Amino acid sequence: MNPRAAPTAPRPPAVPSHPSMPPDEVGRSHAVGPGFVTRYALAYLGTSLLLIAPVSVTLALKVNALVGIDRAPAALSLVAGAGSFVSLFGNPLAGALSDRTTSRFGMRRPWMVVGLVGGTAAVLVVALAPNLVVAVVGWCAAQLFLNALLAVQVAVLPDQVPRAQRGLVSGVLGICLPIASISATYLVMTFKGSQLAMFLAPCVVGGALVLVFAATLDDRRLPHGQRPRWSLHELASTFYFNPRHCPDFAWAFVSRLMFVFAFAFLTTYQVYYLLEHLGSAERDVPQQIFLSTLIQSTVVVLTSLVSGRFSDRLGRRKVFVLSAALVYALAMVLVAVADSFPGFLVAVAVSGLGFGMYFAVDLALVADVLPDPNRAAKDLGVFNYAGALPFTLAPLLAPAILAIGGGSYTVLYAAAAGCAVIGAFAILPVKAAR
Repeated sequence: MNPRAAPTAPRPPAVPSHPSMPPDEVGRSHAVGPGFVTRYALAYLGTSLLLIAPVSVTLALKVNALVGIDRAPAALSLVAGAGSFVSLFGNPLAGALSDRTTSRFGMRRPWMVVGLVGGTAAVLVVALAPNLVVAVVGWCAAQLFLNALLAVQVAVLPDQVPRAQRGLVSGVLGICLPIASISATYLVMTFKGSQLAMFLAPCVVGGALVLVFAATLDDRRLPHGQRPRWSLHELASTFYFNPRHCPDFAWAFVSRLMFVFAFAFLTTYQVYYLLEHLGSAERDVPQQIFLSTLIQSTVVVLTSLVSGRFSDRLGRRKVFVLSAALVYALAMVLVAVADSFPGFLVAVAVSGLGFGMYFAVDLALVADVLPDPNRAAKDLGVFNYAGALPFTLAPLLAPAILAIGGGSYTVLYAAAAGCAVIGAFAILPVKAAR
């Protein structure tokens, strides 16, 4: 996608002119134009950049600087696991609050600004942390605010994009993650002489993209009289869904959960994989991650755009999700058996093929099977458990898997391949999507 393509289609009418319409109906008869898609994609890219830069490189390097290489894997497990646990609450809670926000600035925009400002401040705390305790507190706060930002951004898809375009828009959003990965590793590599700059550069770039979208978003507005009631039961229901009442949503959740487990094992431990399994020098790791991310992301971008468009044309989602997860499983096997950096690059390229196809279509499928369109942000926030839980549990499970395998990363990534296979077949029982 060319993010600077000029708009050629009219914008949908302002959502506030239909205040009583639920998000499942608003704008569905009006195609969104390339101007909206461009700003939406760039904002999503900005949020991904804010989250990925620490997870991919800087958080591991910060922990290593605080405790040393011998204690770093266990310490990183503590920091990453605690942050991901906090995100489990921040995402659905922010989504539920967004669904009932009656601000004159809209339902989603205020929470984008709050999430961005709070998340950036928390990342600064991590960057300046003098010890591991402060790093843990800072990263937990960063996950809380940045996941609030993510929750309301994702809700824009069912809010304003008609069903017939969701595969296309989901495919465009799918390329944001790899582009953010490239941008994050490039920025980190560029500012590798200063740890503070490595943390803050992605915040500056990503924050600017988010603010542009927030300022121009034709946001939905909820009249005071239509705000849902708030009660203890309503608060509790913010954090779960009943799989018996919405089995399609539940199976999509399981599929995403297991797929992201495989991704979490690769992403969280790739620094230590390069250092210990392949024997890379620490000074070479940022550049190696940048190169591998560049290769993977190039494949993801091409695959995402093609898969999303074909999914819309064929009216099918499941076959793309199934195939993508199986390809990703193959990639994890290739990572497991790699004995050189070039071999790792081949595995990463294959992973890009599966990753691009999966996330190009999976989000569109989920938007099609939401339990309650009137609570889109809340349900998508709960669905994000499938993306957050693996990053909470993977750091806890990985040391045990490594211990069982005698410290072998081959065993760890074989387990990741198994997770991807389960994710592939979990999508088959979904009935509301073809």
